[in-house]
Amino acid sequence: MRRSVPAATALVLFLVLYLVARTPGPAAGDGDATAGKYRFTAMPIAMPPGYRPVQTVRKVNPAYHHIRSWISSVGAAIALNDLTGHGRDDGLCLVDPRTDQVVVTYAPTAPAADRFTPFTLDPAPLPMDAAMAPMGCTPGDYNQDGRTDLLVYYWGRTPIMFLARADAGSPSAASYRPVEPVPTASPDGRYHGPRWNTDAVNVADLDGDGRPDVHLANYFPDSDVLDPHGQANVVMNSSMSDAKNGGGTHVLRWSGGTAGKDPTVSYVEQRGAVPFDASTGWTLAISSADLTGDGRPEVYVANDFGKDHLFYNTSTKGRISFTEATGQRTPATAKSFALGHDSFKGMGVDFGDLGRTGRFDIVVSNITEAWGLEESNLVFVNRARSEAAMRRALARGDAPFDQRARKLGMAWTGWGWDVKSGDFLNSGRLDVVQADGFVKGKINRWPWLQEMAMNNDEQYTNPAMWPHVQPGDDVAGSDTLAFYAQKPGGSFVNVGKRLGLDVPIPTRGVATADTRANGALDFALARQWGPPAFYANTSPNLGNRLGLHLYRPVPGAKAGANLQGPGTPAYGATVRIQTPAGTQISQLDGGGGHSGRRSFEVRFGLGSYSGPVTARIRWADQSGAPHDQTVRLPPGDHTLLLGNAVEEAPSS
Repeated sequence: MRRSVPAATALVLFLVLYLVARTPGPAAGDGDATAGKYRFTAMPIAMPPGYRPVQTVRKVNPAYHHIRSWISSVGAAIALNDLTGHGRDDGLCLVDPRTDQVVVTYAPTAPAADRFTPFTLDPAPLPMDAAMAPMGCTPGDYNQDGRTDLLVYYWGRTPIMFLARADAGSPSAASYRPVEPVPTASPDGRYHGPRWNTDAVNVADLDGDGRPDVHLANYFPDSDVLDPHGQANVVMNSSMSDAKNGGGTHVLRWSGGTAGKDPTVSYVEQRGAVPFDASTGWTLAISSADLTGDGRPEVYVANDFGKDHLFYNTSTKGRISFTEATGQRTPATAKSFALGHDSFKGMGVDFGDLGRTGRFDIVVSNITEAWGLEESNLVFVNRARSEAAMRRALARGDAPFDQRARKLGMAWTGWGWDVKSGDFLNSGRLDVVQADGFVKGKINRWPWLQEMAMNNDEQYTNPAMWPHVQPGDDVAGSDTLAFYAQKPGGSFVNVGKRLGLDVPIPTRGVATADTRANGALDFALARQWGPPAFYANTSPNLGNRLGLHLYRPVPGAKAGANLQGPGTPAYGATVRIQTPAGTQISQLDGGGGHSGRRSFEVRFGLGSYSGPVTARIRWADQSGAPHDQTVRLPPGDHTLLLGNAVEEAPSS
């Protein structure tokens, strides 16, 4: 009898933990009431004349042929930003796998003054070949002339920066000069550089000098992934839970740029910036935020098939470097719920102040497929009492975050990808949009995938050991977009279906922007093997807001002329506001996550509050000198120039 006591105790404990883990979600009425506050209107996106999206799967290395739909499951990307210099974030840059082209167009909400004939970017005369495909587009001012350029990253080559020309009147293919930030010799006109396979890019001022640095991570090792006649040099992940044979990290430090008809930019690769043991994961997303208040952002790297990483920024001007910090476990903490110890499939990441605490939290997207691969999304709540306390903790290798996804209602979605937070009601509470879905078809391949997942790690690297995932096969192909609306109590409920956002086409990237400059946050979606989508925010009864467009001055800049804005984006700037409702923090996001890019606007919902807002702004000027100034601003939109002090830009 006594022998059965431990077994019975274990069974009871298991049942208790199971019931706790499966705590039911909110009642239907709760979701209906929350959803009733939101409204989105789908609008078609204009594409280039004669555009014909005919491709349905990519040509791949012969070793990958039987899993070509798996290999073809990424590449859709989308970004919103101000491409014309008119002050509205209504320009779109999207990557469409159906053509393997980068399309530049306008949001369907754009006024006539911001519209142009949609076009595709032309990388000529730079060398390209059939074994290359674009994977993402990140707008930014890379040569610091006040114009929005476009960084495109690829499978099969190093990235290309399309720099806006100073004599361009409106966006067109001829308005951009393609430049190699990682120069490669091409004496015969063919590409001889490394075969990078980049799936994640983060643009931020990493060393505190006020300039846009670029952190890239490659998914596959340098190899002939997309070459149907390529060498047998391709592999798959070495583990389902701790793979370290991925493509590797590259950190590019800004070193110079010029404007003009033939603009230039130069970068230097900062070798050794990332700790070696944490530099070779199968990375799908990177994002960053200044957690310590020192003007240098920390970086979160989300890895498929293995541990994610939070990097504490120890850079000095002219030298980028990081150390790793990880979460602490208690007897009640599941291993994968301790930051940096997870075995989940990191697919997307975003920083945001979810609880109006004045601190950045972290949302991580994972695979949470019921009856398939049911991990958990991760919501790491920042529990540092101050930025100074966070700095001390990170310096000793501790990451003071508590995982609260289930408690907050965001644990389980489906096969997650990009994730973006934003205040769609201007209530002061952030909502979260999450892309979902993997491979769409008719033959359910989950049983084969589950059997594969139970194999020995030694078998995974060989592509021949993987089960078929080909055209017609389906793995989570009908998952739909998740829209996590935040309720007044701080928890979230997925109202995507109630809002009519449940289109059963796999999505990849999420881009957000106030495209009409009216205070309503819109969003756009990149769909894998489907048309991109745009949703205008037509929600009734939006609250007041504070929208900040932050620039560093550019000598002689003429906003609105030749694609030029009032200055260059203030990379690294953070803003903390104070109202009677509490404290919020946000930042100028230079671009991060999986394959969606929000605009550069720093925005705060104010709810019913209509009084002046106290805003503490921190930034580095063009010489890299740090500044910290508190200003009082009325609700609405403001364009601020951040030089030696905060100045309101003159109205155009």
